[in-house]
Amino acid sequence: MVKKIYLAWSLCKVSMKIVAFVGMPASGKGEASKVASGLGMPVVNMGDVIREEVARISADMSDANTGAIAMKLRDRHGSDVVAVRCTPRILSFDASVVVVDGVRSVDEVEYFKGKFGDDFVLVAVKAFAEQRLERIQKRKRADRIIDRDGFLSREERELGWGIKAAIEHADMVIENNGSIAEFHKKVKQLLEGTL
Repeated sequence: MVKKIYLAWSLCKVSMKIVAFVGMPASGKGEASKVASGLGMPVVNMGDVIREEVARISADMSDANTGAIAMKLRDRHGSDVVAVRCTPRILSFDASVVVVDGVRSVDEVEYFKGKFGDDFVLVAVKAFAEQRLERIQKRKRADRIIDRDGFLSREERELGWGIKAAIEHADMVIENNGSIAEFHKKVKQLLEGTL
């Protein structure tokens, strides 16, 4: 009887589309997520997993510290650990589209594809390095970077996690080198096309 009820429920369950954004630091993933939120789509930020871990061990929220803790997590639990920890959050939503902000490796992409199959869509957000540095310096986050050396250090760290290969695995690309209004329009068109 229980199996029949579960089968009936699973057949009625509407498929959930996962739209995940990948890109170098300050490329515009967060802005894309704001557009999604404005459209009423739930957003899961992968960086929150790291920030929660930093807060759990009462560590300083600097970029160097959050980066070190992210590396330790990946070393201890595998390079897809952040994707694994985000999945229950994704599944907790009763929505036709859930947006994931901040894929950083091919292992995360493969994990999500294994979990969600064709319902997982990876979107690369690309922007010129100089624009990204300028944006990152304007951030008001505790882990923001204030100089070129810090920016290059973070780039190197994320490249080490395999973000470049993850970007190359994207199903589609959005350029973010123009105005914020232009970028928002592109993201809105993409997201509305997934409904």
